[in-house]
Amino acid sequence: MRNGRRGSIVIAILLACVGCRDEGASKQPAPGSDAPPPIFTPAPSPSPSPSPTGTQSAAAMEPSPVQSNLSITSLIRSVSIPASASPDVVGAFRFLCGPGQVAYDDPIVHPGQPGTSHLHLFFGNLSANANSTYESLRTSGESTCTNELNRSAYWMPALLDGRGNVIRPNYAAIYYKRRPSSDPWFKTNGNIPRDLPRGLRYVFGNPDAEALVHFKCVNGWKVIGTPGTMTHALQQCAAGQKLLVSISSPKCWDGKNLDSPDHRSHMAYMQRNGGQTFCPDTHPFVLPMFTLTAEFSIELGDVPGLWRFSSDMPGAEPGSSFHSDWFGAWEDSILDRWHRGCIDKMLNCSDGDFGDGGAMKKNAHFPSGLAVPRLVPVPANQIGP
Repeated sequence: MRNGRRGSIVIAILLACVGCRDEGASKQPAPGSDAPPPIFTPAPSPSPSPSPTGTQSAAAMEPSPVQSNLSITSLIRSVSIPASASPDVVGAFRFLCGPGQVAYDDPIVHPGQPGTSHLHLFFGNLSANANSTYESLRTSGESTCTNELNRSAYWMPALLDGRGNVIRPNYAAIYYKRRPSSDPWFKTNGNIPRDLPRGLRYVFGNPDAEALVHFKCVNGWKVIGTPGTMTHALQQCAAGQKLLVSISSPKCWDGKNLDSPDHRSHMAYMQRNGGQTFCPDTHPFVLPMFTLTAEFSIELGDVPGLWRFSSDMPGAEPGSSFHSDWFGAWEDSILDRWHRGCIDKMLNCSDGDFGDGGAMKKNAHFPSGLAVPRLVPVPANQIGP
């Protein structure tokens, strides 16, 4: 049964790519460890440092390397070199994350203000909270994203069942994609390939008009009905099936700011002209775009018509406010390895594979299949309003 469940996760992640192709689509990762992800609460972290101003250059703003003091070699396993992503024109790097802490915190939008945001479900760094900075993320926290070589924090509005519970996702599948640096496309379009800057952070998704958000119902290999709004997808779903929500980030960076006042403007989505896509002149740097897909189980006794994300305003279409946040805190050498090994060699890297014979070992927080427990009570917000 466990092996069958692993297969269903692989299938679900493959299906999650339907409708969100980024110059090509390819396979998704398979999970490994059977250890169930436990519930965590946010751990304290240092008070935030002053945010940089929007007028500083990228060189001035990008923080100096921060040593994690991790034993890097002990967190890497040996694997075979993955196959080329061809005929896809992008290189891909993928991994899975288990669900982490639930908190009314947002270290990007409300830094240093615990309890101020709507309720979030975090992935990745288990110490992420309202006080998190690049430095604190780099130096503390276990990770639900394979292991601590990726101490980045990812979060999204919590999914509520309308009866006082948070529905925890089984996993989040994350993949980064970009054309290789040697691709002539960059010179043709006047754009510049760039690795993910150290300490970059942003919010993406609705209400951006360009946001790529997809909801779909799946049953094994099969997409049930047609993708659409959250309400449309849930109307086609039954107990034993899954709701998938996918969201893709912008990939054009202004080259100057690691954040911006609205936490979005330093990034931009690609534009299209005559069938060609390119980054606008104001945001000429092309970063690896990442897509996050979360899987939620539907069980007997659920009333999906009551489901809402914590950011959905009363009376709004369920899911219409869906968005995601990302605060980068990768181990520098590992960030470089998957850029060089997977992206620039245009390889089809899955399961935390670096494309050079190494891959991330799976820790105890790696998703095993179904979220255990699946439902947790909505926590009281005793700090904020």
